[in-house]
Amino acid sequence: MKGFKEFLLRGNVIDLAVAVVIGAAFTAIVTVIVNALINPLIGAVFNASSLDKALVVHIPTVSGGDAKLMFGAIIGAVLNFVIVAAVVYFALVVPVNHLKKVAFDRVKNDVEQTPQDVPPTDVEVLLEIRDLLRSQNGVSTSTGTGAHIAPNTAPEGPGIGGSTKL
Repeated sequence: MKGFKEFLLRGNVIDLAVAVVIGAAFTAIVTVIVNALINPLIGAVFNASSLDKALVVHIPTVSGGDAKLMFGAIIGAVLNFVIVAAVVYFALVVPVNHLKKVAFDRVKNDVEQTPQDVPPTDVEVLLEIRDLLRSQNGVSTSTGTGAHIAPNTAPEGPGIGGSTKL
């Protein structure tokens, strides 16, 4: 049961469900536009009451009757598809692609720009602490060359001849 719940609550399934519901509602709107506006206009051109009744071709059958090829209905379905595809493209795909491009450019510009308040690295903080400690002990901060050689009284480390690095 837990796996089924995870499947239902997964983002893709919910997005798909929303898309199906919106698609069904949108299809109803487009169907009304095609049936109430476009079909009568095209039907008027072909002298028919609707596109479904226009461009009907009768062909004889083997039994002696006739079959109807309804090219007007096919044209109506193609128009319905083209209208839906055009609206989806211009109302959804173009704006989403534009937003993706803007977001990508923003991220790209952020990566290219160096931050103005860059925090110091660990090494820089340690060097600053070292310099502060030296100044508190009265040792000049300019005497160190980076070798950090311990005084001769310090024990020698294993494998290091003569000096121990701190």
